[in-house]
Amino acid sequence: MSRRLLVPTALLLAALSACGSADSLTRDQIATSAEKALEQKIGVRPDITCPKELTAKVGASTRCTLTAPGDSTKYGVTVTVTSTKGDTPDLRVQVDDHPAD
Repeated sequence: MSRRLLVPTALLLAALSACGSADSLTRDQIATSAEKALEQKIGVRPDITCPKELTAKVGASTRCTLTAPGDSTKYGVTVTVTSTKGDTPDLRVQVDDHPAD
């Protein structure tokens, strides 16, 4: 099975907690937290890049880009704050079903 097929089917949804300030998460914090959560889910760590910070407010979301190791196909990823506990927001990571154009 190719990694390209593995990524969208296995990574549809992952929940995670991310360390950050009470107000926002940096681009790197979002990407690192999402990579770790998805690695735990499928055993392969993808590369995720996020273009902007994410406000640590329930319902806030941002779009990022995912590529799997050894595969240049890019997938869109939506990261959404689902709750906050003190300074630790809980995030939901959802990978698109189809590659980005």
